Amino acid sequence: MSSTVPFGNDPAKIEGYRAFWERRSASRPLVGFSLKSWFPLQEFAASAAWQTAAVLTPEMIEPEAFLDDQERLLREGEVIADDILRGASPSQAVPWLDGMLGATLRILPASILGVERNLPWEALEGLRLDPESPWFRKYVDFITSLVRRSAGRYPVSHGTLIGPSDIAALLRGHTQSIFDLVAEPERTMRLLRQCAGIFRQITEEAWRHIPLYHGGYYDAQYQLWAPGPIVRLQEDASGVYSPRLYRELLQPVDRELAGHFPSAFIHLHSTSMFLLDAFLEVEEIRCFQVNYELVSGGPPAAGMIPYWRRIQEAGRPLLIRGSFTPDELRLLADSLEARGLYLYIMVESLGEVETLRPVLGM
Repeated sequence: MSSTVPFGNDPAKIEGYRAFWERRSASRPLVGFSLKSWFPLQEFAASAAWQTAAVLTPEMIEPEAFLDDQERLLREGEVIADDILRGASPSQAVPWLDGMLGATLRILPASILGVERNLPWEALEGLRLDPESPWFRKYVDFITSLVRRSAGRYPVSHGTLIGPSDIAALLRGHTQSIFDLVAEPERTMRLLRQCAGIFRQITEEAWRHIPLYHGGYYDAQYQLWAPGPIVRLQEDASGVYSPRLYRELLQPVDRELAGHFPSAFIHLHSTSMFLLDAFLEVEEIRCFQVNYELVSGGPPAAGMIPYWRRIQEAGRPLLIRGSFTPDELRLLADSLEARGLYLYIMVESLGEVETLRPVLGM
């Protein structure tokens, strides 16, 4: 069934998001399908052209060159009947905050990597974001270009940004930052607080340029509408923290950062579930997003069920993104509560959508 609403963004879908955040009783999960790939670099002609270069610079990014491809991708919502709104953000292939913090952005075959800086402590004492830096200005220009082009037809959001522990690892070096946890805990905590301040600053700056969408906020990476100010926390580098070190050094930072955003959610990988209980202790994190990704070494669906249940038992909305077979989806449907559950399913064809829809009661 196709949609007559541009991009499939029927405002009636917002009620489903409200029910998700409030964990109201539901007969089935909130469900979204996407034909987009996990790695967006090649999906836009503008960014695919960067592959001929070794390093990405702000001057190479022309926001207007992305807009036609962006709307082409969003139109999947006109042919896929599901529960979600579709929106846009500055290119998710670009590690924006890495660039703003002075890192060289190396262009790889399928992604772009911010090269760690290995800075001494003395160089970090006055750490701050410079609103006049080319990367900062280009990020804001990209947002304002999307807002103009969308003209209210689809929501616009902040980009995909690294979190406090990731920023610290970028600046000090990933290996050195691990030693810092034990050798320099006080300096590490101060640095993590500085990094959280930068993360908050760039998130709030984005929302100064973005209009609300039907009264709410939005995250384009997961097509997630929220009733209040939203932030996407990320602590990928915490995968090398012990639970004790996370609780002592990073948990207070996450608690303070999330407390500024009533609809804060955190992005997690299946390989970081050993820290799940410590993350759940941060009541200010309203929602948990977990990638299902066998290719990264995470457990299969059956092995993830106990962790996903733990999130639900803690009373938090749960967003799972991944690719699933019909049997895997049946397991999820049988094992998890439908209320407060959002499945964002990556598919390869419309035929796959039609195979999976009845499994989910659609």
